[in-house]
This record gives sequence, C-alpha cells and structure tokens, in this order.
Amino acid sequence: MAVLFLGNVDAGVTDEEVRDFLIKYGLPPYDEIEHVQGDGTHPGVTLVFNEIDPEALRKLQPRIHGMFWKGHKINALVMAERYR
Repeated sequence: MAVLFLGNVDAGVTDEEVRDFLIKYGLPPYDEIEHVQGDGTHPGVTLVFNEIDPEALRKLQPRIHGMFWKGHKINALVMAERYR
C-alpha cells in the first residue's frame, strides 16, 4: 500500500478529475481519496493505492510534482506508510 498527498489542488476539483489527471500521466487509479481542506488556502487530497508499494509510487511521483493543473502548481508527496 502507498499513500500520495497532492497539495495545492483547486478546492472544487472532483474525485473523477483527480483520477483522470493521474491516469493521464501514467499513475494507477487510486483506491481511496480524502479531501483535505487545511486552512482553505492550499487544499489537497490524500490518495491511497492498495496495489502499489511506496517505492514504485516514488518513481511515478516526478511525473506530476510541480505541474500546473487547474491554475495551481501541484505538490506531490509520497507519504510514510500508515496503518489502519
């Protein structure tokens, strides 16, 4: 399992738009998504990928980190594994 945080995304982005954006740049579809509002200035999403390990996700992360999407420069960070 791997977790990816996308920061500074547009507040109105839908789950489907996030999925389509990731797939367009060669990332697999996520299994879970959680919108993180923060203080409202730089919202983000946390994405869980059940079928990929963190190292594989780190190799894909540069494809989207720093991209401009929907008027915002996206930050993509592979997070430490979390346990449920």
